Amino acid sequence: MIPPSLDERLLLLFFGLGLEVLLGGTRGLFRLIPHPVVLAGRAVTAFDRKLNRPQRSEGARRFRGIVTVLVLVPAAAGIGWFVAVTCQQSTSGLVAEALIVAILLAYRGLHDHVLAVAVALARHGILAGRQAVSHIVGRNPASLDAAGVARAAIESLAENFSDGVIAPAFWFLLLGLPGLFAYKMANTLDSMIGHKTPQYRAFGWAAARFDDLANLVPARLSGVLLALTALFARDAMASRAFRVMLRDARRHRSPNAGWPEAAVAGALGLALGGPREYVGERVDGPWLGEGSARVTPEDIIRALGLYRLAGMILAGLLLGGWLAAHLTLLV
Repeated sequence: MIPPSLDERLLLLFFGLGLEVLLGGTRGLFRLIPHPVVLAGRAVTAFDRKLNRPQRSEGARRFRGIVTVLVLVPAAAGIGWFVAVTCQQSTSGLVAEALIVAILLAYRGLHDHVLAVAVALARHGILAGRQAVSHIVGRNPASLDAAGVARAAIESLAENFSDGVIAPAFWFLLLGLPGLFAYKMANTLDSMIGHKTPQYRAFGWAAARFDDLANLVPARLSGVLLALTALFARDAMASRAFRVMLRDARRHRSPNAGWPEAAVAGALGLALGGPREYVGERVDGPWLGEGSARVTPEDIIRALGLYRLAGMILAGLLLGGWLAAHLTLLV
């Protein structure tokens, strides 16, 4: 059979997003079998152990890091192509493809993790908040006060809206399952080895640069969508979201994360970013936004409201795009 066209991918993505919301990230399924991202992580670990040996020179490790990206990303795309061809053989296969899309999105899972931070911080205090936020950020939670915990949760929500929702959706719409699988491998590579530590500065260089490239368009789309969503959200301001995003996004040390983070900061009238501590590293990052940095659990709830509304608008755009394509064909 012919691979799904763009309008069919719009519908598959719409149903995949709906399934992910309903099933909560299909967590129960992966108590029995490994999640695809876990399998990707095992592949990255195998290459890391084999190729990233400390006795090798920086140049040799950088070259082997490039080889790792050039092997694993196309391999993931090839697996995606095989799965896509298999799924196209029947109607049940298309249902399976929608389920695969649901598994590789992180909309509901991200929402639940960030909500857990708000609940822990509000009900049980700073220690519980630090414990909850440690599951979704890489920085040192012990260095965070209550406002820092709340800021970290909102920043993670904004950044991962791009990495976990918009970017996978973008690459699936563009290239189908091969694009989705390749993106998830690239994102896994970056999260595991794309660090500026002595161990990974050379070996993870290619992974970090490739992930930056893969997220270049999705990050900006995420920022625009979040800013537009502020038009329909209570206690949010779209004009300020756009102004802050365009002014502050490029100040972030990441070429991509600043776009959704600055959009959320502007929309909600907050200041995000600023100095932060990672394990063994302090980053004197700039502030994004012009509001208060004394962020509270109530601000996390406001950010989650913006996030949910952005998800609904995304679903509406997907369904609207599919309907528009079919109405055009009818006319």
